[in-house]
Amino acid sequence: METLIIGPMDPWGPFATGFIGLIFAFILYGLIMKFPAGKQSVVKIGDQIHLGAKVFMITEYKILAPVVLALVLACGLSPLGWYTALAIAVGALSSAIAGFIGMYSATKANVRTATAAENHGQEQALSISFFGGSIMGLCVASMGLVGLGGLFFYFSGAMDDLDKIAKALEGFGVGASAVALFSRVGGGIYTKSADVGADLVGKIEAGIPEDDPRNPGVIADNVGDNVGDIAGMGSDIFESYCGAMIASIAIAATMLDPNLMFLPLWLAASGLFCSLIGIGIVRTQVSRSPAVALRWGTFLSPVIFLIFAGVSIYYSPIEMKYFYSVLTGAVGGILIGLITEYYTGGDTENSPVGKIAKSGETGPATVMITGLSVGMQSVVLPLFVIAGIVGLSTYFSGLYGVGIAAVGMLSTVGITMAIDAYGPVADNAGGIAEMSGMKSEVREITDSLDELGNTTAAIGKGFAIGAAALAALAIIAAYMLAADVEQLSLDDPKVLMGMFIGGSIPFLVSSITMTAVGDAAFEMIEEIRRQFREIPGLLEGKAEPDNAKCVDIATKAALNKMLLPGAIAILSPVIVGFVLGPIHLGGMLAGALLGCVLMALMMANAGGAWDNAKKFVEKGNFGGKGTDTHSATVVGDTVGDPFKDTSGPSMNILINVMAIVSLVIAPLL
Repeated sequence: METLIIGPMDPWGPFATGFIGLIFAFILYGLIMKFPAGKQSVVKIGDQIHLGAKVFMITEYKILAPVVLALVLACGLSPLGWYTALAIAVGALSSAIAGFIGMYSATKANVRTATAAENHGQEQALSISFFGGSIMGLCVASMGLVGLGGLFFYFSGAMDDLDKIAKALEGFGVGASAVALFSRVGGGIYTKSADVGADLVGKIEAGIPEDDPRNPGVIADNVGDNVGDIAGMGSDIFESYCGAMIASIAIAATMLDPNLMFLPLWLAASGLFCSLIGIGIVRTQVSRSPAVALRWGTFLSPVIFLIFAGVSIYYSPIEMKYFYSVLTGAVGGILIGLITEYYTGGDTENSPVGKIAKSGETGPATVMITGLSVGMQSVVLPLFVIAGIVGLSTYFSGLYGVGIAAVGMLSTVGITMAIDAYGPVADNAGGIAEMSGMKSEVREITDSLDELGNTTAAIGKGFAIGAAALAALAIIAAYMLAADVEQLSLDDPKVLMGMFIGGSIPFLVSSITMTAVGDAAFEMIEEIRRQFREIPGLLEGKAEPDNAKCVDIATKAALNKMLLPGAIAILSPVIVGFVLGPIHLGGMLAGALLGCVLMALMMANAGGAWDNAKKFVEKGNFGGKGTDTHSATVVGDTVGDPFKDTSGPSMNILINVMAIVSLVIAPLL
């Protein structure tokens, strides 16, 4: 095969860059561990959270392992071959390693963040929590490059046919998607069942503060932050990150251009270095303010990346028109983040969040109505941005432009994921501060970091949705080429049948995941009520709750209820493709893509807005804590929790899983 050289890098470059990123991640872990964990009461709580998260993820991976093994064997014994089967195994392993390291580091950073807030103030607390999130971000980017880059290097030497290389690499996306699906859905069910149960019984029924040590659901809630909002979110982004590269490689293979096949990996490797620069920028700006530091990191990293990408493509054999598609995707990602920030992060009475908070003066019903209307309205502008990205990127570079635009949006995933994952670390630190009886000033610091984290997490969710939409669209385009489907015409009944089938699936999966959270929360509520009723002196603070029982309820519920959504996502393309045909499947993917993006944006933004409306009231607005207005916004936040952290995020993974499975089975149809 023709030698691949772009700028100064050979094909082994992305693989090596991934290892460099992992080295930096372990350096950050070492820096975190140098900070004191704190007094014994703090360490005890931190150990409970760490153990609960570790047990859940190990159990989850034990359930997932046979599923991945079955996929590997089915693929290896089919005409797809053992190269694709190897890629499935590597993709699953890479995603699982990234998620586990991210969770492990976050549960070590949370206690140190709380202790730093008590002893040194906001600046050091932000630094530790951000470093904890940065490890997750670097592991996502690095393991993607190590896994996918290593396979690309190996397959390039083992095979001469560009199309065979691309087909084999598609298996990596299947493995990554399988882990993402179970981690995001399972983690989301876990975290929200615990959160909803703890809030409803503790704050509303018993009238005790959030994260009060008397509440037996609090430890499970904090465990959920790590397995859902950190490990789950990391696997979600990992899937889109690798899916965008795989789709671009698959389309480039049909163009018979090895340099365009390599370009996504080169851009991702460049983006990892730019993310490291962004992490350094945040650290240097911490003394100014947390908001300023995180904003500089969020927006300067993509700018540096675009400069680097533009110069390197200009001096490579690749035409500059491909850079314009990269530019379109990167700018579009920033715009989606800013739009999301507007709808979920306002701090004035006239902002969307402020209007939701004010509606609480007339009760929870108006909070629900206003929050839903904000969520629905928030869908419009991001869809216009996505449509613009698709139009411009294809204008510049054809179908390949959509894939490379998604790569451009996701190349600085290291810093994007770092800023997203820092929020749950700060949230955990606040819970630990409350449970260990630290002074109120500590909780004020962690709450301010957590509130900012909610906004950055909302930006991350909007970014993840846009990236997932583009990645899925690129994969669908690659599927059509692989399945020899020339077009999806609306006057073809096969396409229309498929679109209606596909459009129904996001609603079905959303219903299943929302019901799962409700059922699990019911069990949690009953258990917390039982403990308050039967353990003498618990509400008076004279006895300790049985935290392990609540952790066990959340774990079993999450692991049992994640299987059905996973089966639907993996099997629906197989059934439609083999029973009805490739055109029906193409229509199904188109319907599912639109349905998933609409549902994901609405639920993520409505949930984020409800959450921050509650916090807006808790600052003292509209009467503050303890008022009927506050109780109304708590109800909105409780409904919004599974919206933004369970059902909404599962939409990103659902469409990518369906698309990548379709792409892999395309040669068999």
